[in-house]
Amino acid sequence: MPDELSRRESRLEKIREAKQALEQEAREKAEQERAETEQKLAEGEQQERRTGKRKRGRKPEPPAPDKAMPADKAQRQGPHGQVFVRGVERNFTDPESRIMPDGSNKGSFVQGYNAQIVTNLEQKPEKISADAGYFSETNLNDEAVAGIDLHIATGRDKHSDPVESTTAEASPGTTARQAMSRKLKTEAGHAVYKMRKAIVEPIFGQIKERRSFRRFSLRGKQNVGHEWRLVCAVSNLLKLYRTGCAIQMA
Repeated sequence: MPDELSRRESRLEKIREAKQALEQEAREKAEQERAETEQKLAEGEQQERRTGKRKRGRKPEPPAPDKAMPADKAQRQGPHGQVFVRGVERNFTDPESRIMPDGSNKGSFVQGYNAQIVTNLEQKPEKISADAGYFSETNLNDEAVAGIDLHIATGRDKHSDPVESTTAEASPGTTARQAMSRKLKTEAGHAVYKMRKAIVEPIFGQIKERRSFRRFSLRGKQNVGHEWRLVCAVSNLLKLYRTGCAIQMA
C-alpha cells in the first residue's frame, strides 16, 4: 500500500474524503437531472397548449439536490489503492481520473480520462459542429462562441432520420434544445454537422489505430494534458510532413 494509506487514521480520512466527494457528485447529478426534468415538463406543457391535448400518465417529479445521496451499496477496499464507498470507486493513486464506459468493449468500464480535440486553422471559425456531450445552454451562450454558427447535437439522432427542407427559424416559446434539434434536421444544418465524420473523427482513428495510442502513461489531469498535447503535436507535424509543407525553423 502507499505510505499515505499505511496507517488506519490515514485510511479513514481518505474514506471520509471519498464519501464527501461522492455526495457532492450526487448533488451535482441531481441538479442536472432536475434541470433536464424541468425542461421536459416545460416542453410538454408547450405541446399541450399547441395541440390542446393533455398527455396521459404521471408527470415526472424533479429530484431535490439537497437530499441527493450516492447509492447505498456494500463497502470494501480494493487491492490497488482503491476504496469503494457506497458502491462507487475512488482511485486514490489518481483521484482526478474517472470511471467511464470503455468505447472498445461494449458494457465494460475503464478508469481514465476523456481527451478532447478541436480542428481549425488558428482563426475564429464561422461555424462549429460538436456532439451531444457539448450541448448546454451555458455553452450556447458562452462569449467565446459569440457570432459563430453553432451546430451541436442534442441527442443520439439516427443518420436515417428525415431531413427537412424548411428553415431553422424558431417559433415563440421554442426552447434552445428544440431550436437546435430543428436546425440540425434542416438541409443546411445536416450538411454542416455530417462533416464531423470527415473532419474530426478521422483524427481519433489515426491516433488510435495508426499510432497505437490508446492509454496515457502519466497520472493527474495536468500531466495527462501535457501528454495529450504532445500526441496532438505529433499528429499535426506528421500532417505537415506528409503534405509536403516546409517547416521553417526559428
